[in-house]
Amino acid sequence: QVQLVESGGGWVQPGGSLRLSCAASGSFNVMGWYRQAPGNQRALVAAITRGGNTYSSDSVKGRFFISRPDAKNTVYLQMNSLKLEDTAVYYCNAATVGFMSEYLRRAGQLGSWGQGTQVTVSS
Repeated sequence: QVQLVESGGGWVQPGGSLRLSCAASGSFNVMGWYRQAPGNQRALVAAITRGGNTYSSDSVKGRFFISRPDAKNTVYLQMNSLKLEDTAVYYCNAATVGFMSEYLRRAGQLGSWGQGTQVTVSS
C-alpha cells in the first residue's frame, strides 16, 4: 500500500478558503478526497486520475477544485466559499484503478488512506 499524508486543515470562517494537500510515497492512478462529519457516512468529495480527469460531488461543485499541478505524487484540494456544512475530517485515498468510472463505482473500497485532517468552518 502507498503511504499518504494529508495537511492543510484548520479553522476558517464561512466564506473563507483552505487548500488541502495529500503527499503519496508511491505511485497511484486515481486519488480521491473524502470527508466524514459526525453522524454522517464517509462521502467522496472529489477525485482525479493520472490523465487529469476530475470528479466533484454536487455539494462542492464550483467551490472545490482538485488538482495535481506537478504531475507527481501530490494532489491538492482547493476549497473556496466554505460553508458550515463543510466541517468534517477530510481523508485522501489513492487507488490503482485506471478509470474514473470504476473508481466512482467502488468509491471508498479501494486503495490506501491517509490519517485525515480536520476542517472546521465556523464564525
